[in-house]
Amino acid sequence: MEQPDLAAAIDAAAEALVRVLDPTGSRHQMTVSPTQLRVLSLISARPRTNVNRLAELLDVVPSSASRLCDRLEAIGLLRRVADPRDRREVRLVPTAAAEALLRELTERRHRAVRAVLERMPSRTQHELLLALLAFGQAAAPAPAVAQPEPGARTA
Repeated sequence: MEQPDLAAAIDAAAEALVRVLDPTGSRHQMTVSPTQLRVLSLISARPRTNVNRLAELLDVVPSSASRLCDRLEAIGLLRRVADPRDRREVRLVPTAAAEALLRELTERRHRAVRAVLERMPSRTQHELLLALLAFGQAAAPAPAVAQPEPGARTA
């Protein structure tokens, strides 16, 4: 008997997860696009983000990131704030409305996933947890190894 293809099974599980999570954001699709939600999530998780850093995170040119921010600012979900340490630097800050939107979306997604998990045996849930933790660790970038400075002597 041929062993199941683990990569294909993970891909299928990822597709199933997307189907479970997708309807949870549909109420906000009219006013906030998935890209805009991603921008808000990135900025919320990285408080010192500016437009250039956001562009790097999104892998877009800064002018595209700036236009995304303009739209989010226009609908009251983002503010541009001067950095108190360097007034030339402008930080992107999610508004209270954006934080509430992200919290609500996260809660709705968690409820949707819990509903699926409840249909699984508890032992399988535990095994899934362990497997996901191991997968996350394996997928994390390897820590940078310090390189000796040129000309430095080692023991």
